[in-house]
Formats: sequence, C-alpha cells, structure tokens
Amino acid sequence: MTAPVPLDVDVLVVGAGLSGVDAACRLAKHCPDTVWAVLEARDAIGGTWDLFRYPGVRSDSDMYTLGFPFRPWRGNGSFATAGEIRRYVRETADEFGVTERLHLGQRVERLEWSSQDARWTVTARTSSGVVEHRARLVYLATGYYDYDAGHVVPFAGLDDFAGPVVHPQEWPEDLDVRGARVVVIGSGATAVTLVPALVREGAAHVTMLQRSPSYVAALPDRDVVADALHRVLPDRAAHHAVRAKNVALSVLAYQALRRWPRAGARLLRKRVAERLPEGYDVGTHFTPRYDPWDQRLTVAPDGDLLDDLAAGTASVVTDTVERFEREGVRLGSGELVPADVVVTATGLVLRLGGGAEAVVDGRAVDIAAGHVYKGLMLSDVPNLAMAVGYSNASWTLRADVSARWFCGLVRYLDRKGLSVATPRFDEERVGTSDRPLLDLTSGYVLRGAHLLPRQGRRRPWRVVQSYPYDLAVMRLGRYDDGHLELR
Repeated sequence: MTAPVPLDVDVLVVGAGLSGVDAACRLAKHCPDTVWAVLEARDAIGGTWDLFRYPGVRSDSDMYTLGFPFRPWRGNGSFATAGEIRRYVRETADEFGVTERLHLGQRVERLEWSSQDARWTVTARTSSGVVEHRARLVYLATGYYDYDAGHVVPFAGLDDFAGPVVHPQEWPEDLDVRGARVVVIGSGATAVTLVPALVREGAAHVTMLQRSPSYVAALPDRDVVADALHRVLPDRAAHHAVRAKNVALSVLAYQALRRWPRAGARLLRKRVAERLPEGYDVGTHFTPRYDPWDQRLTVAPDGDLLDDLAAGTASVVTDTVERFEREGVRLGSGELVPADVVVTATGLVLRLGGGAEAVVDGRAVDIAAGHVYKGLMLSDVPNLAMAVGYSNASWTLRADVSARWFCGLVRYLDRKGLSVATPRFDEERVGTSDRPLLDLTSGYVLRGAHLLPRQGRRRPWRVVQSYPYDLAVMRLGRYDDGHLELR
C-alpha cells in the first residue's frame, strides 16, 4: 500500500463532516490564494451522518439552518435522513472542490506547535503508517464527542439477558427487530428518533424506558412557507428567505422559553397532551425536572412518536433500571418490562479535537484549564481554531460563522504580513467563569464538563447562544481587539 504524502499547507482542516466541509468551502470561496487540505479519520465523508446507522437516524434541526448557507437545501422535508445529509455533504464537497483536497483514513493523533518555525506539525495515523504534515494554521472540525464509543452504563445483570443489547453508535447491520419486543433506554433525541423508526421496522412493540423525561416538540416535517417560496422564487433566494425565517422563529422561541420557563413548559406539555389519548399521564412521562432549554428540546417530526404512543404500538415507562433479567428489564418499582432486544440510547462521550494531543513549544495543552476566545480559539494556543455549534439551534449556524471569521483571520494575517495569532486571556480585564464551553445540563455534558474549556464573563470570552449576535460581532469586530496577540 502506498504511503500517504506529507502535506505542507497554509491551513489544515481536520474533519470532513458538516463543519469541516463548511470550513473548506469557505476557504475555497474567500481565500483563493491559500493552500489548504482536509484530513478525515474515517474512510468516508459525512462525519456524524456517516457514523450513525441506527434506524431512522435523522437531523433534529431543520435543514434550512443545518445546511450550508451557500448551497440551498433541495430536499422535500425539513428534517432529513442521514443518507440525505451524507449525499448533500458529498455533493457540496464535489461542487466546491473540496473532494480533490480531501485525504481520508488519516486520524490525527498529535498537533505540535513550534514558535521558532511558526508552524504546526500534525501527526496522523493511516493504515500504512504514520505521516507528519505541516501547516501554518489548523482548524479542528472534529465535533465534540468520541466517535469510537458511546456512553455505556454498566447495568446489573447484563449477561443474564437472553437477547442482544445494542448501543445506537454501534448498530449491527444484521439486527432484525420484526416481531420483537424492543426496549429503548433513554429519553433524548436518539431515543425519540428510534422508537417510531423501530415501530416502522416491524417491531411488535417498542417501549421507551426513561429515568426522567425530556421536553418533546412535535414539529411539521414539511415547511409550507418554504414550499410556497420555492414556487415563486429562485432556489437561492428562497433558501435564504426560509433560513432567515427559521432563524428568527428559533431565536424568538428560545428567548420566550428562557424568559417565561413555567409558561413555556405548560405550553409544551399542552401540545403533547393534544396528540395523546385523554387521560394520558403527561405529568409523569413528559414533565422534565428542568426548565426548557436547560437541555436541548427533542423533536418529533409530524409528532411521529406521539402518534405511535396514541396507537399503542409504543409506550413510555418512567422508572429506574434495577437490573437485567433473562426475559427483560426489572425496574426499580419491581415491574418487569419484557424485551427481546434492548437498545441503550444512554448518550455520548465528550471528546474535543478527536482525542488528539496538542503541544505548544514542548508544553502539553490542558484544554480544560484554558478559556475559549470567540467560541473557537483557546487561550495561549496559537493559530488553532475549532468548530463548535450552538446548543440551542442548528450546529452549522455557528460553525459557519466561525469558519467565515477564521477565513477573515487568514486574510488579515496575510494582508498585514503577520504569521501568528494567539488569544491571551486576562482575568482582571474580563473576569473568569465556571461556565463550560457547552453550557447545558444534559448528561453527556455534565459527565464531560471537566474536559471543556471555560468561558469568561465578558466578550470576546463569553459564548453567547445567539446567531444574530454572533453574526454581527464576528463579521464586524476587529482582529486587533487587544485580546488576540498578533505578530
């Protein structure tokens, strides 16, 4: 097998999912004289949407905002399947010349900065050995979770269960649920997606077993405004109009739910109750112990989960797991939930940078000890940025704002004859905070909060969950702002 050729480029993008392809397209559009390349650990493009293969896997954000702003989404529905998203990402990469600069099967294990050379040495492992690339700047588009394994709960008695126990991140291709009683443990986006999908796969009955409920919003899959606009406007104009509409509605809804959480919670429960049979115990199964948007809302396109509950093909049980037994799952209440297959939709494992080790002039970078500048750079780490999306809106909205700002930084350095940009955090000037980069109370965030960089109390070290705010500040702000050391 031919050994990979070492690269020596201006910018190296790590990751070829939505964020990585977005950043590469932005480089192609806005930095035509910049030499860049993309590394991807997997053997296929698509990131999250190539990794997860469980039934029904789909977006939980509308594609008009999750998609790229520079390439209209032409699908029929707002919530796309993983296959549709993979195809959309591949076609975008082909159209913007990303595919020809993409290097698959290269897992980045180490990034080492030399101030003397003003360059990163990026060590990647491939099937034929290790290769070292060099780059002036590195943009990490690796997501925020571990692609190798999901969060596994060591339930008592797992070995006693007679059937298969499957984690959604490692879904077997040959799993047949037709006629089976399936228990899905979890209440997040994955569980809410899986339950109706397994019903449609022919399961005899699907039980969503949750320790505590999440807020569920039943949203229409077809956007009637988008359909109307596409009939009278060119694709690009319609795409931008629908995108602006959806951003405005999501911002207003988020702000209203955060300002009036009790009223918002009542409204969400009321909407759920309207889709369920009279007398259904919404108080137990759809009333979380937290306020709306302390965790992400889970979306049921066209209310598919609620329709299955109403039809009796699925059910929700709110209880704790005492142990697994041969015939099913024994609950804390003593009840046995019978099962032939159990799916443990128990969450993700946080992992920034794909687990790569970062070193600056011989000093290992402690990500958790640092602070995050403008939501994408780490204090005291030069020429390194990372794509992190919103917790209250589509991931790509912030990833794209970050990529455009990063491209502006590349142009600024070139125009000024500079080489290095290093954020410097001054606690006396901006104040420190215990808030992590991802400010949610979701289980996977709480489990991995100690791995995340912190925020400051004031901008540009505070992460604001607002696309309009970021769009204005990132587009109009200065690079020589006194927080970014340039030389």
